[in-house]
Amino acid sequence: MQLSFLGTTREATGSCVLVEAAGMRFLVNCGMARGGREATARNHQPFSFDPSRIDFVLLSHAHIDHSGLLPKLTRAGFKGSIYTTEATVELLGVMLPSSADIHECDAKCQTEHSLKQCPLPTRYARQDAHNSLTQVRGVPYNHEFEPHKAVRCRFRDAGHTLGSAIIEIWVSEYGLATKLVFSGDLGQSGRTIVREPAAIDEADILVIASTYGNRQHTSLAATEDKMIELIEQTLFERSGNVIMPAFAVGHTQEVIYHLQRLTREGRLQPAEIFVDSPMATDAMHITRKFIDLFDDQRKHLAGRLAWDKGWPHLHFTESIEESKTLNQIRSGAIIISASDMCDTGRIQRHLRHNLPRPECSVLMVNPQARGTLGRSLVDGAKQVRLFGEDIPVRAAIHTIDRLSAHADQASLLAWTQSFHKPPTQTFVVHGEPAATQALANALRQGRGWRVTVPQNGKTQEWLNFLTEPL
Repeated sequence: MQLSFLGTTREATGSCVLVEAAGMRFLVNCGMARGGREATARNHQPFSFDPSRIDFVLLSHAHIDHSGLLPKLTRAGFKGSIYTTEATVELLGVMLPSSADIHECDAKCQTEHSLKQCPLPTRYARQDAHNSLTQVRGVPYNHEFEPHKAVRCRFRDAGHTLGSAIIEIWVSEYGLATKLVFSGDLGQSGRTIVREPAAIDEADILVIASTYGNRQHTSLAATEDKMIELIEQTLFERSGNVIMPAFAVGHTQEVIYHLQRLTREGRLQPAEIFVDSPMATDAMHITRKFIDLFDDQRKHLAGRLAWDKGWPHLHFTESIEESKTLNQIRSGAIIISASDMCDTGRIQRHLRHNLPRPECSVLMVNPQARGTLGRSLVDGAKQVRLFGEDIPVRAAIHTIDRLSAHADQASLLAWTQSFHKPPTQTFVVHGEPAATQALANALRQGRGWRVTVPQNGKTQEWLNFLTEPL
């Protein structure tokens, strides 16, 4: 058996692992890299493998850094099935066509601003997205299925976002079964909407994500106090706006939930909240459809408080024209928009109009990958470029990681405690170098586990695991 790590090695985007065993080849995730020109160039490069020879794909969840290159895979000749959870199937139907539209729009804009005036290629078009969707197969949580005669799989709830999965895989080869576990993005313990990550008790090979592998999130109570303070200072003391970049799928819904609950409890003064993302609106409808994926307490809370379009302070924009009118609002607005890392989408328009204003604030509630506009803002950029213009950054930039859908180090380590014995080999991926190394060291030194932080493109042989040095 061979595992080739083709993304999220010492970085937090572009998830893709190629598994070769028992005379077949399959991918776990096929995600888009994010983070500036280098990531864009990588997304345009041909795959390092022949897509026509891939038998099937297993997908952990719908976020673009895990699913975003599936249309490109289909366009390049992949004919097999894409297996994922039932909720993820629905979300992909929204996200992949939207991603294609963004690519085509970005290519057009870049061509218009290019001195060469030559058309720039798109990674894929809307038709490619629709073609890939015909290959997607939904599987319920905890249901075993066989995508190949030598492979048995099961999706378990990862607690990250609606439909997110830990993937258990049993591969039979040479009369022996090897169990692989891909954690996918694990959710933070004690979050408000989705369930806790499922406990896994054994694995021969574990591939674990480490987005916040070197950090501890602040408590929810402290996070709420900070969020209330930042919002009320911005809206009511400085008479500005709060701009919140967020994942359209999953995270926007949770942010709305918290804002509504804090307002109903009287802890936050009523503010006008604008959700400027058609994808987020569609995702809310899908969330309602899969409300049974929540536990009983969260079903009640979600149904009673969250995503209530009848709430007078919550507004949804659909058209571009409606989106543009939000930039006429000078104060008192919370604008939630995608993309979460500020590198594409409607959020850029809101940043263009609000970043130069010192009375405004930008509140980051997601991790920001290196090379993205969001990361530049978090790192203290005094000026950024948007729509061909240099925009001064005078607004206050804040981060609140406790609302992130990603587990911190303590939650990651707590999840690994469910294993009855250490995996024979653990690979730490999906995190920047400091995060992956910190989690790897914690597992090595604290648990005595055999851990590797793989390099991009490096292939690991199962037969060599027992003899490789720690």
